[in-house]
Amino acid sequence: MQRLCTAAEVKFYFNSFFSRESAAKTNYLKPNKNCNLSSWVDGCEPGWACSAGSNKKVDLKNTNDMPARTSDCAACCEGFFCPHGLTCMIPCPLGAYCPLAKLNKTTGVCDPYHYQLPPNKPNHTCGGADTWADILSTSEVFCSAGSYCPSTVKKIPCSSGHYCRTGSTSQQGNLDLPKAGLSFLLLIIYNCSDQVLATRERRQAKSREKAVQSVRETAQAREKWKSAKDIAKKHAIGLQSQLSRTFSRKKSSKQSDLKGFGLGRFGSDSSLPPLPLQGSSSASQQSKGKKKEKSNLVNIINDIEQDPNSHEGFNLEIGDKNIKKHAPKGKQLHTQSQIFKYAYGQIEKEKALQEQNKNLTFSGVISMASDIEIRKRPTIEVAFKDLTLTLKGKNKHLMRSVTGKISPGRVSAVMGPSGAGKTTFLNALAGKVTGCTMSGMILINGKAESIHSYKRIIGFVPQDDIVHGNLTVEENLWFSARCRLSADLPKPEKVLVVERVIECLGLQAVRDSLVGTVEKRGISGGQRKRVNVGLEMVMEPSLLILDEPTSGLDSSSSNLLLKALRREALEGVNVCMVVHQPSYTLFRMFDDLILLAKGGLTVYHGSAKKVEEYFAGLGITVPERVNPPDYFIDILEGIVKPSVSSGVNYKQLPVRWMLHNGYPIPMDMLQSADGMAASASENSAHGPSVPGADSEGQSFAGELWQDMKCNVELKKDNIQQNFLKSSDLSNRTTAGVFQQYKYFLGRVGKQRLREARPQAVDFLILLLAGICLGTLAKVSDETFGSLGYTYTVIAVSLLCKISALRTFSLDKLHYWRESASGMSSLAYFLSKDTIDHFNTVIKPLVYLSMFYFFNNPRSSVTDNYLVLISLVYCVTGMAYALAIFLEPGPAQLWSVLLPVVLTLIATNTNQNKFVDALSNLCYTKWALEAFVIANAKRYSGVWLITRCGSLMENGYDLNHWYRCLVLLLAMGIVGRGVAFFCMVTFQKK
Repeated sequence: MQRLCTAAEVKFYFNSFFSRESAAKTNYLKPNKNCNLSSWVDGCEPGWACSAGSNKKVDLKNTNDMPARTSDCAACCEGFFCPHGLTCMIPCPLGAYCPLAKLNKTTGVCDPYHYQLPPNKPNHTCGGADTWADILSTSEVFCSAGSYCPSTVKKIPCSSGHYCRTGSTSQQGNLDLPKAGLSFLLLIIYNCSDQVLATRERRQAKSREKAVQSVRETAQAREKWKSAKDIAKKHAIGLQSQLSRTFSRKKSSKQSDLKGFGLGRFGSDSSLPPLPLQGSSSASQQSKGKKKEKSNLVNIINDIEQDPNSHEGFNLEIGDKNIKKHAPKGKQLHTQSQIFKYAYGQIEKEKALQEQNKNLTFSGVISMASDIEIRKRPTIEVAFKDLTLTLKGKNKHLMRSVTGKISPGRVSAVMGPSGAGKTTFLNALAGKVTGCTMSGMILINGKAESIHSYKRIIGFVPQDDIVHGNLTVEENLWFSARCRLSADLPKPEKVLVVERVIECLGLQAVRDSLVGTVEKRGISGGQRKRVNVGLEMVMEPSLLILDEPTSGLDSSSSNLLLKALRREALEGVNVCMVVHQPSYTLFRMFDDLILLAKGGLTVYHGSAKKVEEYFAGLGITVPERVNPPDYFIDILEGIVKPSVSSGVNYKQLPVRWMLHNGYPIPMDMLQSADGMAASASENSAHGPSVPGADSEGQSFAGELWQDMKCNVELKKDNIQQNFLKSSDLSNRTTAGVFQQYKYFLGRVGKQRLREARPQAVDFLILLLAGICLGTLAKVSDETFGSLGYTYTVIAVSLLCKISALRTFSLDKLHYWRESASGMSSLAYFLSKDTIDHFNTVIKPLVYLSMFYFFNNPRSSVTDNYLVLISLVYCVTGMAYALAIFLEPGPAQLWSVLLPVVLTLIATNTNQNKFVDALSNLCYTKWALEAFVIANAKRYSGVWLITRCGSLMENGYDLNHWYRCLVLLLAMGIVGRGVAFFCMVTFQKK
């Protein structure tokens, strides 16, 4: 006890590490009370210590005064170290091995230490350990690798199957490769996940087919039973009349009077009612079918005979009010089979009614609605007066003085040559025009209201087929129906709507087929176009606007599509569409025609059946065997010249239409029509310039400034439109944010499962990165593995950012369309982020399974996993912002550069205040600090000096580990907030 160092001496020893400039090169301490130039006892030599005297009490807790130690000097005890220049003993820390030294006579060094005996002192012997410092200065007292030291005086070699690091107090078992192999098993399972969806879809398809077969068999059986019952009734009437003639002349005379009303003789064909066409055809098909099918039909007929009032199946008898009244409603159906039976039963009813009313009229639809309960839709009439669109900055007319209206229950076609502003006209009606100055008036149902107030019941079909390629046809339609139909509509009714659309668009054969993408072939182009239209039809719109829905379709597909649209119109829907080169058959199916000339000028707006009559009045007659719309468009294009006898120039046609209807005509159009000024439509596809807008003679700087102003105004208009708020007048309550979030979650989950192979490639790359970095960047005890963790931060950041870019960059067009239709942006964003949390959880496991096995750091798997989760969450949020704000090419470039540049800034050692402040904003600094701290915590005992020195040099603090994780998570949240703001602000509707 007399030779143990007091707190003041221990403090003096450790302070020497901060006061010495070359602490790593010498173990000599500063002069002190016991060891100085005037007093140098044996205890001042390395490995020796002295006592303060047996009569003097030493306070070991004294931190201010060093006691005088000059007597009873002897070698340092085993398990202690005695520094050079200090006459006391300090206990060796755990993980150190401090035996007594032995003199090596060959080298004159006290082994296992490196000090020598002092000269001219023959009685001086080797003592104990002489120093404890960081491992870079000296590793004499550290328990060597391959052995472990349970105490400071005991050293045991590592046993087989275990490993021992430098400074170990116990041995550890080797890592098992099967733990690392779990990631490979995960890859196999994930790669086969799309098969789960395929199996589920097949089972659902079988259930649907059984429901269809059951409905049709029941329908056929009921028709046969009805026909048989009617025949029996007629036979009974005939028998009764025959008996009456036998027993009573009077009755027979009355019976003969009935013949005048069309009742045939008993036994003749005329006395039998004609069998229903559907029932007879079905019966013939059944007779040609298999015996099993016959037996099913017979069983159903027998069931109906025993219980005629049974509700099994659905009666197709038109006007059967009793059965309709007692049939189960949609709200009472729960199972998938019941729902499909209900839907197909309703569709079969509609088919029967359509067969009865082949020439459907509005009154026919009303009677059909009374039988099958078609829901009424609110009507929307759009009237426009003197509608003019002028491009900002350019002063070019995109549309000019367009007046008219589109009415509910009618199909309106918009035609014209290229550059006539057809798509611009539809965008103006839908309220999607930006970067233009609009004058004139648009009235909704006779009131000056915003079209955005009715967006929940307005369908807009874009020119491009924006359909999810990794979903099936039915999944695309079903998702749109669930999100956009009324929230209180029962599920069976929604299924009925979707099935009705699939039926009328002729998509039954491909309903379970993937739509397909550019890389992966799916359904045909015509079917894809019909799916594009069906996405809007399933939401039961009141106004349906279509931009070139028949482009790229053959005549039969176009005819099928237009029949479906006419059916929508007969239910009161206002249908307006742009059409290019329709066939004559297609053209005759339109109710109204809007014919536009170049510059957005109206040439004709009225009934499609009267367009030839109107142009004939102008002296323009369509030649024989020429399609009228093609001929009119050729005239407006200037390809075909009107006859000289007509005295009409194609430039004068818009003016002639205005004069015909008494509309006011702008002065410059009158001058152009009279030939007093040249038409600017020859020089611009968007029509003439506004007078006084000539920029000739303007300087280059002026033009540049004007272009910049135009771009700024365009951006401003886009942002204002994205944040435009209007009251909802549609009287339809769609699914809320939470419900839409569930729908989006299911859709994104299916898409990810079908994209399993790209995800598997991401995981495989992470595995290879873990193997390479774990092998090359071995853990250095001096730096606590900071080099390997630096590479880890760069690699994981880069790989996770690149893969996270796919989350939003590939679906921008789909989001713009869905958002414009009123779907929740928040639900869309949260669903994408929620599904990505799977990668946030799994990717760190995949990387660690290899990196930890090959690198084997001292920190626990849990600590590394938590840091990696925080890192992946952070970089994923940053990748969202890059993917949404930038185009795919620049986003990928920034994803590669950012981790490297930010890591260089975070690890910069130059003393620069600006760089230090900048590094605090780098997520790489906090990730690297969290990794190093988690590893440094495992270094204790003999490693304390090394740990403190390394952490102080890098500016790290052991107590900041949780703060680093919180900062990483906070940066991830901020990145997601920025991404969501950009998504909502800079979207294109």
